[in-house]
Amino acid sequence: MTVQDKSGRFDNVIERFTSRKLLVWAVCTGLLLTGNVSGSVWETISIAYVGTQAFVDAAVAWKHGIA
Repeated sequence: MTVQDKSGRFDNVIERFTSRKLLVWAVCTGLLLTGNVSGSVWETISIAYVGTQAFVDAAVAWKHGIA
């Protein structure tokens, strides 16, 4: 088994349980709590996560006609 096959399996497992955006946000939150990320970096990532998630939700609702 190659390294690429292993990373593909990991991606498939992660994809089943959570989105990558949420995973990035959770890791950043953990880094904030341990003092490895500043509050301004966490705030930027949080705004990006919330903004992109809202955009995706709106696009899905518009495409499928859900109000």
